[in-house]
Amino acid sequence: MDETGSRVIVSSGNHCLVADSSGALHRCHPRSRRAPRPVCGDRVDWSADATAGWIDAIRPRTNLIERGDFRGRPRGLAANIDRIVVVIAPQPAPDALLIDRYIVLGEALRIPLLIWCHKQDLAPSTPTGAMHALRTRCERQGIVLMTGSLLSDDGLAHLRTATRHEALILVGQSGVGKSSITQALIPTASRRIGEISATSGQGRHTTSATTWFERPDGGAVVDSPGVRTLRLDHLSASDVDAAYPEIAAATRRCRFNDCRHGHEPACAIRQGLESGEIDAGQWQRWQRLREETGG
Repeated sequence: MDETGSRVIVSSGNHCLVADSSGALHRCHPRSRRAPRPVCGDRVDWSADATAGWIDAIRPRTNLIERGDFRGRPRGLAANIDRIVVVIAPQPAPDALLIDRYIVLGEALRIPLLIWCHKQDLAPSTPTGAMHALRTRCERQGIVLMTGSLLSDDGLAHLRTATRHEALILVGQSGVGKSSITQALIPTASRRIGEISATSGQGRHTTSATTWFERPDGGAVVDSPGVRTLRLDHLSASDVDAAYPEIAAATRRCRFNDCRHGHEPACAIRQGLESGEIDAGQWQRWQRLREETGG
């Protein structure tokens, strides 16, 4: 038996689950310990013998989303993603630093970003200062920002239309409704989770891993608890700068190349903060992420 171009649905420990062209799941293992490990979303060639299924090759990826582990080493999470969807909600209150981490990641990998403001039935009638700042930043940087609620069919329809035929990875804080959105976009998700659990033989351990769900309207949704918290120390300071174009441009206008943006004369950062051209919160987050990436 030989299958070409099948999809890795979930990768866990020393095995992964591969969906063939009919959607049937097969438990497969790398050929050796030194063989590259497939991640969720990989296209693979695989074969089976009397004992097990085996990954023969991983096809070229369009991209690979990684996160740094506790030692700063990159670990693959998902491959071949068309769009990162950052889900936020009125409660829990949006974490601006976490949103910025996703913006940096999207810029570094050149994956388009969409911010989905969920649970708008719970949103205050007057936007908060934080939401106003987020909208302004999205407009300046060309980031798509959409609002909606699962209580409104129109809101979900807009999300479906905007991402049709795309492979999405849903990211964000716990409690913002990512699983509910997955279930709404893919009504058969719960049944698929049961199939994954039965095939893996590891129960809920496997279904808590990064998982690929095919969408009935084309594309896919990747649900990944692995990016609820996201370290970026496997990226570079220049990757951070790309996500803060106004701040990066201001640093290049400082009189001194080694300006520390404190009391030095003709500091463009200080001037931008005083004039309001640079948002103080963004400046603080830029500094923190720059330090994390060794800048």
